[in-house]
Amino acid sequence: MARFMKHLLRILSCSLAGMVATECHAQVHPPEPAVNLGDTSFLDGIAGPGLLVEEIVDASHNTQVFNGGGDPIAGAAASYGVSGVTHIAWLSSRSLFGGWYGVEVLQAGAYVHAGPDKNVAGAGDLTISPLIFQWKERKLRSLKLIQRAVLDLDLPTGEYRSAEALSLSSHAFDVHPYYAVTLLPSKHLETSWRVHYLWNGTNNNPGASSGARSTQAGQAIHFNATAGYRVARRLWAGANGYYLKQVTSPLINGQSLRDSPEQVGAVGPGMLWDLGKCMVYANAYHEVGAINRPQGNKIVLRLQWIPGKGDPEGHS
Repeated sequence: MARFMKHLLRILSCSLAGMVATECHAQVHPPEPAVNLGDTSFLDGIAGPGLLVEEIVDASHNTQVFNGGGDPIAGAAASYGVSGVTHIAWLSSRSLFGGWYGVEVLQAGAYVHAGPDKNVAGAGDLTISPLIFQWKERKLRSLKLIQRAVLDLDLPTGEYRSAEALSLSSHAFDVHPYYAVTLLPSKHLETSWRVHYLWNGTNNNPGASSGARSTQAGQAIHFNATAGYRVARRLWAGANGYYLKQVTSPLINGQSLRDSPEQVGAVGPGMLWDLGKCMVYANAYHEVGAINRPQGNKIVLRLQWIPGKGDPEGHS
């Protein structure tokens, strides 16, 4: 398979929490910004020297909002959204400390509907990475190990209006490193994991409806995971899932907000179709266990173009 960059996108999360300040959420706590929940999947750790250009389309529909006890909030409006992210990544062909280094940039755009007279469309925040480090493939007996570490920085450049109920930007600087790994026990089996840590900066101009001078979303850990089977030379299929857990409480005016950290998990089917220089991903998710955030379903479609890539490789 391809040895080229597969990176996170900064698009709508399953709950659109980072881009949607729903009426209930805006009054309860500062929501998490949009993060990569299930937007990267099979063979995620595999990458190599060269250029990657990809477009990712994400559609989600949230039918309920859950409180801190995990119970649905009566009367909370359903929400849905569609987003697209353009992602360009590059890895140098020069070897350094047993791997390759590179950079990337991602720009999102979205449309969100969160109830009557609550619609917004425009550009989201810009994500840049000044450092990607991709290790070369290692063998642990019959097991192949491919891994990558990335430092992502999220810049608050997106659509933001403090007087409006909805915005496409978190209006805060974020630091968002991650580690991705793919394990190949055989040429027909794979499991991939991407583990993120999210540090959120302070929004010093929060929405007027919050009544706050400043807000800061809680720090969080989230991961994506897959278990895939190579059903044909060009086709992988299997299960994919994700999980997010806030590990610190949000802050309002510098004060901790108790019983407000977010949580959600999801699982569903997915596939990867390898067309040589193009890779096509399709993933579906059903969410469970939401706390302090919406819960619903999402679909992710992802198209990669890798100019230097040839026919599918076998991992034997």
